[in-house]
Amino acid sequence: MPTQNGQVALQPNKSIDEKLAALNSIGSHGDDGEFDQVAPGTREVALPVMTNAYRSLLTSVGEDALREGLLKTPERAAKAFLFFTKGYEEKVSDVLNDAIFAENHEEMVIVKDIDIFSMCEHHLVPFFGKVHVGYLPKNKVVGLSKIARIVEIFSRRLQVQERLTKQIAVAINEAVQPSGVAVVIEAAHMCMVMRGVQKNGARTVTSSVLGNFRDDPKTREEFMTLIRNSH
Repeated sequence: MPTQNGQVALQPNKSIDEKLAALNSIGSHGDDGEFDQVAPGTREVALPVMTNAYRSLLTSVGEDALREGLLKTPERAAKAFLFFTKGYEEKVSDVLNDAIFAENHEEMVIVKDIDIFSMCEHHLVPFFGKVHVGYLPKNKVVGLSKIARIVEIFSRRLQVQERLTKQIAVAINEAVQPSGVAVVIEAAHMCMVMRGVQKNGARTVTSSVLGNFRDDPKTREEFMTLIRNSH
């Protein structure tokens, strides 16, 4: 129900946080669909353990972890890795709670060229690129900046691009309950550039379409056309 100022109260419930948590099980977590939320403070407690692990890593490749240039590197790297994976500490319902608005608007809304930086869970190296998000409102809209926040929550985890695309689409679909959602990600993967096939120009494109975007080719094509246009 809308509040007096037109906002829609979003109650934390299974339809958002728990349903999205189940998506984390695809490919990298337990098969039971459960995902344990990181307890507050746990990641900070892990800092010295991670620092020691990075120090051992430096020693393992033949470096002197005590030389001046590397003396503080293990702690810096541990703090950086915690930042790269800070999405594990965040919930979609917390981000969206005050930013769903009652609005009589049914035309397509698109936020495109959202920068993403994520970590490939297979090699722990970055992939980065752009996210394009569109949805068809049905009596409710979401604050535009919250779409970028949703992207940030899921990209700041160990990821595969396919799952990341789906998680963003499902999060918006569950939160706003629109007529349809479409998400496209275009990204370069350092695991293909720095190692392996070493193809610098390769880009990976993934999409997830729900509702009318899946069922109506014309709606889907309109979205694809709009995100291709530069201006």
